[in-house]
Amino acid sequence: MTALSFVKGQGTGNDFVLFSDPEGETPLDPEQIAFLCDRRRGVGADGVIRAVRSRALPEGEAALAEEPEAEWFMDYWNADGTPAEMCGNGIRVYAHYLIAEGLAAPARTDTLPIGTRAGVKDVLAGVSGYTVDLGRWRLDGERLVAADGLDVPRPGLGIDLGNPHVVVALADPDELEALRLHRPPSLEPIAEHGANVEFVVPEDPLIRDGVARIRMRVHERGVGETRSCGTGTAAAALAFRHWGGAGMPDSWSIDVPGGRLGVRMFPTEEGEHVSLSGPAELVYSGSIALP
Repeated sequence: MTALSFVKGQGTGNDFVLFSDPEGETPLDPEQIAFLCDRRRGVGADGVIRAVRSRALPEGEAALAEEPEAEWFMDYWNADGTPAEMCGNGIRVYAHYLIAEGLAAPARTDTLPIGTRAGVKDVLAGVSGYTVDLGRWRLDGERLVAADGLDVPRPGLGIDLGNPHVVVALADPDELEALRLHRPPSLEPIAEHGANVEFVVPEDPLIRDGVARIRMRVHERGVGETRSCGTGTAAAALAFRHWGGAGMPDSWSIDVPGGRLGVRMFPTEEGEHVSLSGPAELVYSGSIALP
């Protein structure tokens, strides 16, 4: 059996197993990833992140073509062993890992470009956490969503942030609490590659001091219900702003079971971008024998 040295990290309760493989010599197979994420037999996590140099992967070569300074690629895998395009909490934890391990050393005011399967994302370290520019987004149609705990299917709005989301607005906090997300919600029409599904309710009042406030729970494809989803919070804010129309602000605060995240929409030369801000923490390190 092979021993793997790892670090456990988390951002608002979204947790990850991280390990270094700079030259891409020791990729894990889906069964090993699922073992690591198993909360009874393995380390326990929502996903696995391999730190690998972009030049060592075909997807990384695409990232370098987009941004030559993107030395590191976030090779992210869901808990069931399937690859994912991006993870908003994961990339903040990954940036923290790269800096803590001495693999990257950006100046305090410089962003750290990181390659992902959804393109290059820029991460900025701050006093109380990390901010990642998630880039452009787009509306992705509507679907009916059925879930345990809902009396009838509800309309959901598709939001694409490089990975797919469907956002459902609920009537009140009681409906949010009544959800049983141990089973994946069903979508009609079916999403070909699956989707993260976010259920949201507004705070009362919705807007305070120019910041809109909502609460969210999420079922992540390939994982199940998680305590947080970074790109999911951005999708939830974008959906609520879309529903609210011109009077909605561009600054949002989203409470998830694992804490609070900030989302901001801002213009760029190529179109509107959305950013995500929140904490990142490395919890412990260890070694485990892989099957």
